Amino acid sequence: MPSETQAVTTTTTTVSPPGTRTGPAAPVPAPLPARRDGPGLPAPPVDPSGVFQYGFPGPVNDLRSAASLTSAFDRAKRNPHWVAEHITPSSLLMQNGDRRHSIFEEDMSIPEKFRAKLKDYFRSGYDRGHQVPAADAKWSQQAMDSTFALSNMCPQVGDGFNRDYWAHFEDFCRRLTSFYPSVRIVTGPLYLPKRDPDGKWRVSYEVIGHPPNVAVPTHFYKVIFAEDGRTGGNVSLAAFVLPNAVIHNDKPLQEFEVPVEAVERASGLEFASLLPPARRRKLCQEVSCSIIVKEYAERQRTIMTPPPQKGSPPATTLTQR
Repeated sequence: MPSETQAVTTTTTTVSPPGTRTGPAAPVPAPLPARRDGPGLPAPPVDPSGVFQYGFPGPVNDLRSAASLTSAFDRAKRNPHWVAEHITPSSLLMQNGDRRHSIFEEDMSIPEKFRAKLKDYFRSGYDRGHQVPAADAKWSQQAMDSTFALSNMCPQVGDGFNRDYWAHFEDFCRRLTSFYPSVRIVTGPLYLPKRDPDGKWRVSYEVIGHPPNVAVPTHFYKVIFAEDGRTGGNVSLAAFVLPNAVIHNDKPLQEFEVPVEAVERASGLEFASLLPPARRRKLCQEVSCSIIVKEYAERQRTIMTPPPQKGSPPATTLTQR
């Protein structure tokens, strides 16, 4: 009896996953066309993309655009991937926000099961460390308040880091506006490997909360874009990676400078892919990349001085102030 040949037809159902509360719908690959590697060969018998009819697995970055910052959230670690800010001489001179009127709060735009919670930090031994500092958002109370969402926080060592060296580093970034009319900063956590006694490299980090919920970064980075103010003008770049640990104030800041590409490799992010090499300058060759040690109370009283007036001699060091 002659055998019968049955034609097998597969149907691809593509359902666009819905947008999140913090971003547009995730992109869905177009249905695959019937692939024929040669005469008479059928289309593939499977359709892996059909899983999209049940929802898009992710990752979802929970893009947040607030008054003083833009950020993308890492749902797995309950920390931001990155947080971007923009400071100028005029924005830092405005004193319309007061942190005494701001409160730490959970980011309700993030689904509850992925959210960092206030109770996670309670008695954890870590500070709720701002990625965009409140001191950079004094230009309005709304701007100040937006920095206090936990999606702008990471667990940071307090004494010796968040309240000391890291704060001096944030002050360095603000002082850049005395020499550049526009400064953009991207800040975020890293989880870097270290070599164990057996010679193998491993990534290990603590998780705080009961049950464990928020990852404790091993390091933090800042990528700085100091703009000269001209459309299509030069941009002075610098990147720094600091350990989430006590750092003595006599440690030179430039010891933590790394190539931007090193932060990109470690984070899986890209920061300056659209900036042509011809427009790039090295920040630490134009100014002295160094901190000024100030006591906490003094930092709270400090008011930024105006930048040099047009026509004045160019500044060569940040330590002049």
